[in-house]
Amino acid sequence: MSEKLSIEEKLELVNQVGEEVIGEEQLRTMLEDENYTPIAYDGFEPSGRIHIAQGLLRAINVNKLTKVGIKFKFWIADWFALMNNKMGGDMKKIQITGKYFIEVWKACGMDMENVEFLWASDVMSDSDYWLKVVNIGRANTVTRITRCAQIMGRQEGESLSAAQIFYPCMQCADIFHLKADIAQLGLDQRKVNVLAREVAPKLGFKKPVIVSHHMLAGLGEPAKDLSGADAAIAKKMSKSNPDTAIFMTDTKKDISRKMNKAYCPLGIVEDNPVLEYAKYLVFEKFDTVKLERPEKYGGDIEYNSYADIEKDFVAEKLHPMDLKQLVANYVDEMIKPVREHFENNPEAKKLLEQVESFNKK
Repeated sequence: MSEKLSIEEKLELVNQVGEEVIGEEQLRTMLEDENYTPIAYDGFEPSGRIHIAQGLLRAINVNKLTKVGIKFKFWIADWFALMNNKMGGDMKKIQITGKYFIEVWKACGMDMENVEFLWASDVMSDSDYWLKVVNIGRANTVTRITRCAQIMGRQEGESLSAAQIFYPCMQCADIFHLKADIAQLGLDQRKVNVLAREVAPKLGFKKPVIVSHHMLAGLGEPAKDLSGADAAIAKKMSKSNPDTAIFMTDTKKDISRKMNKAYCPLGIVEDNPVLEYAKYLVFEKFDTVKLERPEKYGGDIEYNSYADIEKDFVAEKLHPMDLKQLVANYVDEMIKPVREHFENNPEAKKLLEQVESFNKK
C-alpha cells in the first residue's frame, strides 16, 4: 500500500463498498491485525458481454478493498454457468467468455497485483470440496436451499432444475474452500452469504463477513413497490435488455444513444439511474467534471462533487438532457481504455469477437 491507513479509514473504505455489512466487529478485528491478510471473494458466471456494473463498478470496489490490505479472489464460476444454463450449457463457450471477462478487468484499472483469478472447474475433481457441498446440503432442508434461488437470477417459486438445487450449496462451499474471510458480492447474493454464516459453526468453519455492494441500476424505469434486496435485483443492470445496459466495449455513440433514452425525471433523485452513474462511477474516478453547453442554456459549469450535481438537479438548475450528456461523456472516458485494449491487442480482440458471435447465435 502507498499509504498507511488508520483502522477507521480502512473501515470507512469498506463501508463505501458495502451497502450492507454484516459482521463489522469481526471485520474490525481482522483489519487491526497487521500480520493478517484478509481474503475477500466474488464469483462471476461467464455469460455474454460484460457491462459497466461488472466492469467499472467492480474495479472501483476491488481497488478500495485492496487499498486497505485485503487480497481479492475472483471465482470464475464456469461450472455454475453450466448449471444455470448459460451459453446453452456449452463449457467451451463459457470458458472463452471467462477469459474475456479477465481481459476486461485487466484493462479497466483494477489493481491486478492484489487480485487472483481462480476457476471453479479446477476444484471439481477435489473430494474435499464435494464433502463441503454435501455437508452443507445435509445441514439444510430443500426449502431453505431454494430460498436462495435469487442468486441464480431466479425467483423463489420458480421451477428449478435438479442441477440448480446444488447451486447454493456449492456457492456456500466456495466461501469455505477459498478460505474467504469476506464474501464481497452484490446485494442480490445476500441470501446465500447469510446461509454461509448460519451453517459455518455447524461445520467447523468461521463465519464470513458479508460486504454486499450496491447494485448499479439499468437505465430503464425501475420496478415499483419493491424494497431491499428484491428492489435491488429488479432494477439492476441486465444483459437481457441491452438498451438499458452499457457494455464495456460500447462505442461513444452507443453510450450517448442509451443515455439519451434513460429514465431521468426532472428534479427526482430516487431511482434515477443517471444520477447513480454520476455518484457511483463518475465521481469515483474524476475529482472535477465539466458540463459544456451554449450560453443561452446557462454556459459551461464545473462540478467538484456529486452532492453539487444532485443539488442543482433537485433545484431544476440542471436539465436531464444536460445531466445525461455529462454522464455519458465521462462514462465514455472510463470505458475508452477497455475499447482500445480490445482494438489493439490481437488475443483480446479474438476473445471479444468469439463472445459476440456466441450472442448472435
